[in-house]
Amino acid sequence: MDKHLLSINDLSASEAIQILNTASELSKISDGPMKKLPTLRGRTVVNLFFEDSTRTRISFESAAKRLSADVINFSAKGSSVSKGESLKDTAQTLQAMGADAVVIRHGASGAAQRLADSGWISACVINAGDGTHEHPTQALLDAYTIRSKFPDLTENFNGLKVAIVGDILHSRVARSNVLLLTKLGAKVTLVAPPTLIPVGISNWPVEVSYDLDQAIKNVDVVMMLRVQSERMAASFFPSEREYSRGYGLDLARLNSLNSSTIVMHPGPMNRGLEISAESADSHKSVVLAQVANGVLIRMAVLYQLLGGAALTGEVSA
Repeated sequence: MDKHLLSINDLSASEAIQILNTASELSKISDGPMKKLPTLRGRTVVNLFFEDSTRTRISFESAAKRLSADVINFSAKGSSVSKGESLKDTAQTLQAMGADAVVIRHGASGAAQRLADSGWISACVINAGDGTHEHPTQALLDAYTIRSKFPDLTENFNGLKVAIVGDILHSRVARSNVLLLTKLGAKVTLVAPPTLIPVGISNWPVEVSYDLDQAIKNVDVVMMLRVQSERMAASFFPSEREYSRGYGLDLARLNSLNSSTIVMHPGPMNRGLEISAESADSHKSVVLAQVANGVLIRMAVLYQLLGGAALTGEVSA
């Protein structure tokens, strides 16, 4: 892996698998009596969040603390940023504070890249979501969750069939998942109304369907996406009821899935819109596993980027 993790494109297929394998090794520690490693003792990880987040911020915080790093949570609200401070000034402040890694979430696509390329800061930069661009650690934790449910997927995801359903247009999760899953060999189908399919989709390594019932036949994974109303300046579908009827995972669609099919959602969920309560809480749902696995994947990313000791030695210590 490079110094930063800004996009799934920063990783080769083998590097992505290495992160999944590292997370798997770390899970053995998390399940044991000693849940902390001394790997990042003396290092400082800053969570720099310009957008609201609960799961991702807490997940990164927990991951850093389990590796014994010091954590600084920096929220734009109530900070100097809300008074007009620029990204450059904020970065230089963090540099002066001795940050070793900066986890950034920003509403502007490319903000993480800008921070990494600017020269304002020498720390590792991890993209925790930039606008509608990417969210690489979410894709990694999704891949880890999938692999935990399909143990035959070790070095690649060849033969795996995935349907990603919903607001593709505004979803950084969809973009990162498409890049990672296809890189690992999975077949991905995007399912959405035409208004929520991005321009240039023909250049993506995916199939596109507008028929949810047809698309989810015989797939291994159904990944539902949140309808991001906050990013919609216009009406992209007639009504929530119509959207749910055409593209929501309700009980009837849930029951039509193969017995081994799993249901995913990056959260937060709009219950009753893109996913019904029955689907979210069913035995097929791995939503809570995704949350738990997020900590392991983010531990693995921090571990790789900040260069800890040999993992096998720490596991046996």
